Amino acid sequence: MGLFSGALTARRFRVVGELPKAAWRDVVRERLEAFAFREPVGRVGKEEIEGWVLVQNLLDTSFEDFERWLFDPWVAFALRVDKKALPAKLFRAHVEKRCEAWCRERGVERCPASAKKEIQERLEEEWLERALPRVTLIEVAWNVQSGQVLVGSLASAGSDRVRKRFHRTFGLELHPWSPLDGLADPALSERLLGASPAVFGGVA
Repeated sequence: MGLFSGALTARRFRVVGELPKAAWRDVVRERLEAFAFREPVGRVGKEEIEGWVLVQNLLDTSFEDFERWLFDPWVAFALRVDKKALPAKLFRAHVEKRCEAWCRERGVERCPASAKKEIQERLEEEWLERALPRVTLIEVAWNVQSGQVLVGSLASAGSDRVRKRFHRTFGLELHPWSPLDGLADPALSERLLGASPAVFGGVA
């Protein structure tokens, strides 16, 4: 998305619902802290881990300092998603090698399904413990006054993930922005109403 550098590529949404007008900054900080990214404790499998981080650095998960994420009336943060994945072809090859060794040790020609499953599970656990996660970062910019939200992902999966997390965090829904939403802006309203019907897909 490039909130602080690079090109700005984003999908636009509008917020449905409102924050408490009094001390809304404290409310946003409290909710971001509550749903911030947390490093897992103990072993991690293939499950996804997600949470909010600062846009400046995905390792920064504290929102105590307003100056790092509040650019009144804009609020900037990012959704970090961690997921461990194993290289499928290489993993299968290692499983086959372990199955062959299992057969040699027992003097049999074929590894039964139960033994192969146990080998797979043990090897998967070993590899996942050593593997680094694949990290996805989706930046978010929210104009609290206008209710406009920019999500730095053009993919539906990425923006849908942000919408679900946003709702869980703030209790507010994100709806795709439409040109008709601009009718609330008098200046934009005049431009839209004076435009050709083609602007609205040929609907007069």
